[in-house]
Amino acid sequence: MSEPVPVEEFSRVESIFVRHRNVLAVRAQLTPIYTDYYLHLMQHELKQPPDLDGMLKDLLAGLMLHCVARPWAETIAWTVNLRAPRVNLFATGSSLEETITGRLFTEDVREPDRNFFYSQTLTQPGTEPRTSTLQVDGADPLFWVEQYYMQSEQRPAKLFRLPDETFVLIAAQPDYDEEWFEALDAAQVATLESDEETKLLETRKFRFGCGCDLEKILPVLGGWRKRPADLFGEEDKIVVQCPRCAARYLVTRDMLL
Repeated sequence: MSEPVPVEEFSRVESIFVRHRNVLAVRAQLTPIYTDYYLHLMQHELKQPPDLDGMLKDLLAGLMLHCVARPWAETIAWTVNLRAPRVNLFATGSSLEETITGRLFTEDVREPDRNFFYSQTLTQPGTEPRTSTLQVDGADPLFWVEQYYMQSEQRPAKLFRLPDETFVLIAAQPDYDEEWFEALDAAQVATLESDEETKLLETRKFRFGCGCDLEKILPVLGGWRKRPADLFGEEDKIVVQCPRCAARYLVTRDMLL
């Protein structure tokens, strides 16, 4: 039996209603998430360009806050296919599992003529996920999330990066104060609870984790059991990466027997 994860390894995510403005503020401090993310990279000897690393971290932050703005029983995955640099950023999260994870794809990436944002939302196991696709502009994941809200969620939202790795998503609700919302900046968001009448609706917690292991990876390779040469070539072992978090696993020929 696996040991429970200590509470301090989780990021606490607060869902706050701002009265009179009719907006939802979702806030989290991501240091625990980022700490485990970098430990994961070190464990699996993964190195990433600093600019792409920063983009992935911002995407993870945006998705985690979005998960809390949504109902509990959803698993959400975002993939962003960029034209330049040619890279795919992937992030997935679940409030039920209390996890967020993601990775970069930098090899064999299809070059699109525009930047595309793909979202999949699964509400029940065994059912088809709800999908949406949109074109996004720029290279800022926070702006991508805002574009996603406007086009797919059909409501405006703003995502702010505050000091100390704190992020806040402000999502409009029916009859929101449009003038106040449009003028909202990071300084106002930082003092939201002292300047506005607010109510804490709920808290959730997330940690960085995929849940993958070698036992889960091997069944995926079962199709090569009768043709190992196609998988291994002349080698006796290969390294296989998890498609969700890029964890590296050593697989030998005898493991497929």
